[in-house]
Parts: sequence; structure tokens; C-alpha cells
Amino acid sequence: MSLFGEHAAGWLAIGLLGAATDRARRRDWLVAAAGVAAAHGASIGVKRVVRRSRPDHPSVQVLVGTPSRLSFPSAHATSTTAAAVLYGRLLRRPLPAVLVPPMALSRLVLGVHYPSDVVVGSALGAAVATVTRRLARTRRQKGTTR
Repeated sequence: MSLFGEHAAGWLAIGLLGAATDRARRRDWLVAAAGVAAAHGASIGVKRVVRRSRPDHPSVQVLVGTPSRLSFPSAHATSTTAAAVLYGRLLRRPLPAVLVPPMALSRLVLGVHYPSDVVVGSALGAAVATVTRRLARTRRQKGTTR
């Protein structure tokens, strides 16, 4: 899970695969993938502003490498939540309930995040997904009124 979520690469690949295979909704898949990329970018931006260090305690064993020492928010939780919301809507499946808890829990078990990192990361991912959907809907409505 950690490798799949690194830099949102796995989620972006799924979005591009959806765009390549679902021609009728290609634009929707590309918008959803762009939303996942935006969510990941937002989490990186917040990390650089907040600059919270990752857990560093003798009782916490870190079980995976990380691209930076910054912890807040969890980019994995952010991009996973955005992907679950956006792709779940396209697939008409309750993906947030299935995908988000295991990814969030994995970040804690691996010793690379505090609980608040994954909670705020998930909230940020959901917010970016919501904005992405609203912007896409507004753009689609403007396109049909022309």
C-alpha cells in the first residue's frame, strides 16, 4: 500500500487506465485523476508550510522509507481519499469506506504518521475531491448552455 500510494502514482495510474478504457467517460476520468493530483499537491503544500516532523520515538519502529521528514498531513491519506471519492463516484461504488481506513491505518502501523496526520489528510482529500466535482459540474453546465 505504501509503494502504491507514493506520490499518488498508483491512484493516478488507475485514473489514466479508466480514461483509456472507458471512452464514453474519458473526460470524467481525466478530471478525477487531475483531482487526485491536485489533492496530492495540496498535501505537499501544507506539509511545507506546517513543517511537522515525522514521529521520532524509540518505541516507534519505522518500517518504510519516506520521501521527506515532513509528516502533516499524510499525502497517502489525502490522495487515497480523493481517489476513493472521485473514482468511487465514477464506478458507483462506496470506495471511501473500503480504501481509506486501510491506507490511513497503514501509515500509523508503519510508524511514519501521527493519527492527526491521517485524519487531516483524509479531510483534505475529501475537500479537494468535492471542489473538483463542483468545478467539473459547473464547467459542464456552462458548456451545455452555449
